[in-house]
Amino acid sequence: MTRAEAPCPGVCSTCGRWSALLLPGFQQAFSLVLLLLLPPPPPPPPPPRRRLLCGIMVCFRFSPVPGSGLVLLCLVLGAVSSYALELNLTDSGKATCLYAKWQMNFTIRYETTSKSYKTVTVSDLSTATYNGSSCGEDQNGPKIAVQFGSGFSWVVNFTKEGSTYSIDGISFSYNISDNTTFPDAKDKGILTVYDPVRFRIPLNNIFRCNSLSTLEKDDVVQYYWDVHVQAFVQNGTVSTKGGRRERIPSKFHTVSSQDDLRMILDQPEVGSYSVNNGNGTCLLATMGLQLNITHEKVASIININPNTTDFTGNCHPQSALLRLNSSNIKFLDFVFAVKNENRFYLKEVNMSMYLVNGSVFSIANNNLSYWDAPLGSSYMCNKEQTVSVSGAFQINTFDLRVQPFNVMEGKYSTAQDCSADDDNFLVPIAVGAALAGVLILVLLAYFIGLKRHHAGYEQF
Repeated sequence: MTRAEAPCPGVCSTCGRWSALLLPGFQQAFSLVLLLLLPPPPPPPPPPRRRLLCGIMVCFRFSPVPGSGLVLLCLVLGAVSSYALELNLTDSGKATCLYAKWQMNFTIRYETTSKSYKTVTVSDLSTATYNGSSCGEDQNGPKIAVQFGSGFSWVVNFTKEGSTYSIDGISFSYNISDNTTFPDAKDKGILTVYDPVRFRIPLNNIFRCNSLSTLEKDDVVQYYWDVHVQAFVQNGTVSTKGGRRERIPSKFHTVSSQDDLRMILDQPEVGSYSVNNGNGTCLLATMGLQLNITHEKVASIININPNTTDFTGNCHPQSALLRLNSSNIKFLDFVFAVKNENRFYLKEVNMSMYLVNGSVFSIANNNLSYWDAPLGSSYMCNKEQTVSVSGAFQINTFDLRVQPFNVMEGKYSTAQDCSADDDNFLVPIAVGAALAGVLILVLLAYFIGLKRHHAGYEQF
């Protein structure tokens, strides 16, 4: 037997604050209407334990009415960004064999018939069902299968080996033929992305991860948080052992704090980007990019995957633009400018992207001063650098090389290395130290000479 539950005992647990605001007046009025229209109910039996999948809802439970069963009213307070999912699978003996509670949503980029690209966010899981979920058998391990929306399905498989079990792989399918969700989509049919995650957890341990994790494959970005899962539950009792995983698979990007994440997050892959102005290549950039975002006290770090990132731009005599975009990044602009007619620098960064809750995070700064180098050369920095766009947004760069002007034959010109910037700081320090030394020597010589001069007078 399979039970799929998410708490809603009387008042939806995810929206208690709304209930506190609306319950007093509304419930009294609604109860009065029921008392006038319906006969008095008999003494109620102990209410059955029912759970509903709910987002931001206010739920009122009333006593059973003869012939009508349990009256349950849920007021939906607008669209919600995510739904907490909870699955409690039981075997034939009604003992729990698999338990999972988590939140997730998705962003999907697709090509339209006009050869442009659109991105949709899938976050409404209120219609979720769990058909196909199972405790496992001799030949097949446990499986969580979720269906929701218009043709969306999500499946995770588990396997056991020795004293550990594995979250084996995650599969996500969507029907791009659905014109409501994917208007003007060029492709048709059901598309599936699969990731062989495979990381191990000790048996009789529950896996927990409250931080935001992202899994990116092809044109789909999957977001997970508040994850609690245990497969192969022993003796029907979900374990209290286990804890937050300290190291996660490299495909997952998990956020607790930015400093903690950077210790476990893989260095971003280096991508090569270019801009063509019709007369040939006018801008070159090679770099690994890591985005650091803080929004509503939640820190996120995202590695840009160059294999799933598109790039465009333009070149002008005094400015040049490189624009990146992907399934979850609407645009990331690097704007270069010429100064003093003989040098270039990074003057501006603009960024807009979809966050996990479906909202859009945007930031812009046109008063930067990074990556300064002479015109006709390139700027290079193999060590990690940070471009601070704002207090809420920074970009870490790795193995950087850029040339936004005077590109000849599609190749980089001689590079100015960022180590020269460090040398520039050392030069004035060395000069200052040398001048201070000379000054000390001059003063010492002066006082010694003065003392000898006075000693000469004392001889008479």
